[in-house]
Amino acid sequence: MKIVKKLIRYIALILIIPVTYLIISFILTFITISGNNDPAEKTHSIYLSSNGLHLEVIIPKQDLDPAILEGLKSESKEQFFSFGWGDRTFYIKTSTPSDFTITNKCKAAFINTPALLHVTRYTSVKSDWVEIKMTPIQFTKLNIYINNTFRLDKGNKKIILPGLGYHKNDDFYEANGSYNCLNTCNTWINTALKQSGIKACLWTPYDFRLLDIHQ
Repeated sequence: MKIVKKLIRYIALILIIPVTYLIISFILTFITISGNNDPAEKTHSIYLSSNGLHLEVIIPKQDLDPAILEGLKSESKEQFFSFGWGDRTFYIKTSTPSDFTITNKCKAAFINTPALLHVTRYTSVKSDWVEIKMTPIQFTKLNIYINNTFRLDKGNKKIILPGLGYHKNDDFYEANGSYNCLNTCNTWINTALKQSGIKACLWTPYDFRLLDIHQ
């Protein structure tokens, strides 16, 4: 019986951490931070897109800060750029749903790991994108946030990882920051919105709430 009781205690200790994380994360996800009540006209549009787990923010090419465009691969027909931040290993080794293994998830969640920016280029707006209208000041802050996420080499140039994109229209770039369960891909998007003065969650590692509050 003593062995059984000890085993139950160990199992309880193992479970309490993820259960606590889930409870707190859902509470903070549903606490909404209102955007700045800027009376200026909302003349800019951005979009949010999700693959079911991972959010990315899409910005029209014509509105992007030249500092962001500098060093990015693109073609003239591509008019929208999508930006997503995440764990380096997770990005590179999970190109298909079958790659979302428990090992890959645990490494990404519980170990501070290097991050990458995933940049995808589109020719037109997609039907499942969620539009967000922004004032010029809010839009400028978002551009600064994204630009500051790129890690630069000694010559102040973006560092592309050649040949690692999933398709012909996307690439990976070295990024600042470390990924863990408290600082996830969706947390990066949520922070981008908060710092830009756009409605967001108090904190969230999920994609669904940010999509809901802007639909």
